[in-house]
Amino acid sequence: MMIVGLTGGIGSGKTTVAKMFQKLGIPVYIADDEAKKLMETSKIIKKKISELLGEEAYSENLPNRKWIASKVFSDKNLLESLNAIIHPEVKKHFHSWVKKQDSPYVLYEAAILFEKDGYKDCDYSILVKAPQKIKIQRLKKRDNSSEEAIKARMNNQWSDEKKEKLADFVIENTDLESTKAQVTNLHERLLNKGIA
Repeated sequence: MMIVGLTGGIGSGKTTVAKMFQKLGIPVYIADDEAKKLMETSKIIKKKISELLGEEAYSENLPNRKWIASKVFSDKNLLESLNAIIHPEVKKHFHSWVKKQDSPYVLYEAAILFEKDGYKDCDYSILVKAPQKIKIQRLKKRDNSSEEAIKARMNNQWSDEKKEKLADFVIENTDLESTKAQVTNLHERLLNKGIA
């Protein structure tokens, strides 16, 4: 089965794009959502995160997400270590999920698709882009975050320019109608590639 990676910087709207593919009948695996579930259910992950960040990382057996974020988003090494714990478990979970799907291709949506070489496991990759100003507006509205906090998170991610060099396809997500048209067009192209 063809695996198509989908990524984009924070606030780019990759989840919106993923939902558009879902409406076209394509199964979507959202790595961040699955990682959050695994942080709650995997004993291995719980143990390793507690060892890395301390007991405060979990409260009443659930991840203390705000506390974890405050630690890792201000320390690149801690963020790397946290990703090194979660990423391999998500990868295993994804591969067992793929085996259960029945469609021409599946979408693997991940924020750090290029940074962690996840794109190498994909047949194609899609980058969702939007101007920084629009991304900041979206995040202020969605998360009620300050511009400073948003920029700090953005600085922990690769730039769109760097990601674009590795992407097979780029979707400009500034206007919903235009984005829908780009998704539909790309879906048709991917279906044709799957048959070829």
